[in-house]
Amino acid sequence: MTKTAIVHEWLTGYAGAERVLEEILKLYPDADIFSLVDFIPEGKRGFLMNKKVKTSFIQRLPMAQKKYRSYLPFFPTAAESFDLSGYDLVISIAHCVAKGVRTGPGQKHLCLCCTPVRYAWDLRGQYLQEAGLDKGIKGIAANRILDYVKDWDLKTAGRPDAIASISEYVRERVKRIWGRDSDIVYPPVDTEYYSPDGSPRGDFYLAASRMVPYKRIDMLAKSFSLMPDKKLVIIGDGPDYEKVKAAAGPNVTLLGYKGNEVLRDHMRRAKAFLFAAEEDFGIMPLEAQACGTPVIAFGKGGSLETIKGFMPGSAPAVESTGVFFPEQTPEAVASAVSASEGLHVTADACRANALRFSEENFHRSFSDFVKRNTAA
Repeated sequence: MTKTAIVHEWLTGYAGAERVLEEILKLYPDADIFSLVDFIPEGKRGFLMNKKVKTSFIQRLPMAQKKYRSYLPFFPTAAESFDLSGYDLVISIAHCVAKGVRTGPGQKHLCLCCTPVRYAWDLRGQYLQEAGLDKGIKGIAANRILDYVKDWDLKTAGRPDAIASISEYVRERVKRIWGRDSDIVYPPVDTEYYSPDGSPRGDFYLAASRMVPYKRIDMLAKSFSLMPDKKLVIIGDGPDYEKVKAAAGPNVTLLGYKGNEVLRDHMRRAKAFLFAAEEDFGIMPLEAQACGTPVIAFGKGGSLETIKGFMPGSAPAVESTGVFFPEQTPEAVASAVSASEGLHVTADACRANALRFSEENFHRSFSDFVKRNTAA
């Protein structure tokens, strides 16, 4: 029997990478899990099959639960410290250092790459500004740390025996940054939970996200000041909440953080779901489409692969499921919203597009990737 280890970056919540981990565990229920830290509380460990996770020394460092990101300079050493010698198959789910674990002869290391570490490469300035580390002595120190992480990331690019990227967009980055070819295995979307229920459409548009700068939720709020006859509902919270609140006019409603049931209910009833980020993949636009709802999205990154859209002024896509805006500006969003109102998008077309990314298709695609790369 193949003994399998799954290496995750860190376990502090449940988001996109953890959804991937959950589905891989369904394929390899006997696998052991390794993670730099694990702070998932009892009662919320179902997606881990309630397994005990093998953690690194960072787990035991002071204030690691709240400040684990501050130990970034130690992440490469922590990843390399895992003893994986007893495993036949090592699967890393990587967006930081997991792909750099050490394996030896006779072992297969397969990496599912969410992205090469973005804050060391092409989004460094944005992340440093967001953390307040872009100036002075702190800025110099932070850039040196990220240079070290960047160098280590490149040095360890050859460690996986094979790589699967989560989108064509990521595959291009893997090729450009690491010089590696990779397959594509799209992440899973829960198309059973996110589904239509026959609810009538409301009179509002919807945005939902953690409120951090690159999500551009404040820009979406500002765009509706150009459309006073239209309504926007925003679900989510985060560091940018007050900034979004200040940008919101009387036709914008902020609901704060809400659970999945409230999110799904709004997705089912919204006129369209708005998505302004440049993401490597982007789960929420697909959850909205799974509910039968079209998407208005920034036309860059993974959205180009998950939405059958078109730019205002161009011909609609066959079986369109949304509209793209070419720039992250309020004016571009307003133009795309206007274009969407003249477009006939069916709930069936949206649902059919989302089903391409179902959990079942992920299981099939990932299993095929493993089989291709472990065959004798």
